[in-house]
Amino acid sequence: MKVIYFAIISFIFASGMQCAYADEPILITLSGGMNKVIFDGKWSFFEEWKPTSLNTFSYNDGTIIEFRSAHQGNFIYMFVDAISSSHFAKGSDYAMICFDRNDNKTVVPDADDYCFMSVLDGNSFAYQGNSPLGFNGNFKKIPNPDGFIGIGGISDKNDRYTDISHPGYEFRIPTDTVGRSSDYGFFFVMYDTHFNKFYSWPQNVTIDSPFKIPSPSVWGDLISPDQSLPEFPWPVIVLISSFTAVLFFSTKRLGFHNK
Repeated sequence: MKVIYFAIISFIFASGMQCAYADEPILITLSGGMNKVIFDGKWSFFEEWKPTSLNTFSYNDGTIIEFRSAHQGNFIYMFVDAISSSHFAKGSDYAMICFDRNDNKTVVPDADDYCFMSVLDGNSFAYQGNSPLGFNGNFKKIPNPDGFIGIGGISDKNDRYTDISHPGYEFRIPTDTVGRSSDYGFFFVMYDTHFNKFYSWPQNVTIDSPFKIPSPSVWGDLISPDQSLPEFPWPVIVLISSFTAVLFFSTKRLGFHNK
């Protein structure tokens, strides 16, 4: 049993140091430090985003994005840290994060597909699939969900990777909206106005316009490897509680007879 526990714990810690390449799934970890995040679009202090999973994405033109993710309580936390982007345009650069709640990867997005946008030094927006309008990829703008935060700012002196000013985008996504799952369909994109370029994951996704969200059929996967993100359904909780009670009283009775 100790060997099994050690293997599980080792896997969880390893996921926190995972670097994703190509279309490998992004692994998200449970963290107890996300309530300390200061939402300003940057590393506010050196340890701020340290207790999270790390995925490093490198692109052909030399652009590097350090992508951080974790979950705590009723929220998923993500940080898009564009450490190599020395040119930035406030009010037009943005990052967007998308979830396929049921991971069914439909060609046309349905109501379980959500996207969240943060504009650099600007506003944040939420979108949901199942729109009849195709010009933006069949997504419609919806009111920002309760608890959602999307902030784009300039990360600099406290950043763990470079003190040169560059864009950073912090997100807090409510699980009441995207659900709790061990496997989401997932996509993110960052738009660089200066070079008119999109930097996405998966990296092979073709993006035609800043206003069009790619089809969920080409998104990748976001996985909770330790199964810590999903909640037990009530029938399972009742079953576990009943089993625990039976085990307790059986053990107590056995101990009484052995005296």
